[in-house]
Amino acid sequence: MATEVTTRILAEGEYPHWATLVAGSPDGSGYSLPDYLDALCGAAGGSYRVLVAEREGQIVGGIALYECPSRFGTCISPRLLLYYNGIVLMPHDTKYPSQRASWHLQTLAALEQALSRMRHARLRLKSRATFTDCRVFQSHGWSIEPHFTYVVDISDLDAAWSRVDKNLRRLVGRCREQGLEMTMDGDFDAFYRLHVQTHERKGAALYLPREAFRIFIEDLRSKDLCRLYHARLPDGRAIATQLVQVSPHPVTHTLSAGADAEFLNLGASAFLRWKVFEDLARRGYKANDMTDAALNPVTHFKSQLGGDLMMCLEISRPDHPVLRLGERAISIPRRAKRRLLRMLRPAAERDA
Repeated sequence: MATEVTTRILAEGEYPHWATLVAGSPDGSGYSLPDYLDALCGAAGGSYRVLVAEREGQIVGGIALYECPSRFGTCISPRLLLYYNGIVLMPHDTKYPSQRASWHLQTLAALEQALSRMRHARLRLKSRATFTDCRVFQSHGWSIEPHFTYVVDISDLDAAWSRVDKNLRRLVGRCREQGLEMTMDGDFDAFYRLHVQTHERKGAALYLPREAFRIFIEDLRSKDLCRLYHARLPDGRAIATQLVQVSPHPVTHTLSAGADAEFLNLGASAFLRWKVFEDLARRGYKANDMTDAALNPVTHFKSQLGGDLMMCLEISRPDHPVLRLGERAISIPRRAKRRLLRMLRPAAERDA
């Protein structure tokens, strides 16, 4: 007879047990660690709880629920600096796939029931590519949506280098010849300068306001949960930057990357990416998740770094009607403003 699986919200004093499961699970990541979520809440607001499933007093799975208040209710969903917020399952030591699947299904059924009792305006969970069995959620009316990312295996650097596109390898070599160096330091000002420049160039939103981002990075660095890297010219000027999440889990995650527009053709971004892989590999990490692979020029660049395209699944239940109506009401004037601005632009500019 199967042992019953129960669920509950962990007390703060029990977080070390959860952190141990996260570090040892294929589904785990630094995003699920309480220390990381503490830093995110301190910089971006919100709060979090850890929902776990237990069998005979042992945690066998769970979810770190990062909750953000809105005027329409509390929301749980991925966001900038929180690419994954999904399910983490304990690996089971058995040679029988059927038994492993049965244990996982029991755990997932218990978690689904607990989540169904929660009253959130939005509930969306994106898990790492290692989590593939969404049948329990799908059978209860949850939607399943695929997302993509590139993950670079750095356990064998020679093999990793052989997978890098030959043009990028040429750029890395050229940067070395011109005296570029990789530094790992706390130069936040250089990082944020390149972060702002990159996002203005792409027309994208900034991840956090300046001081909030500084607090976030300083908090993570104090907990040894991130590395801040720069590619520097011989005169010391930083022309590319990369913020990487590290944790006791063997897979690292790129949180942010930026580059100076003046030096894009030099290849500093490719140089820095590869040097970061080398540094992470020396520290014992096995892979780097480059975060997101939507179809755009940045994703094409990521694909040239030799990573494997991975599909990760987001499960969600329908948003609360109040949230849907509220967001629709907010979006109407925004769309009208964009249409008006397009109409007011000179015809030559519109046609360009």
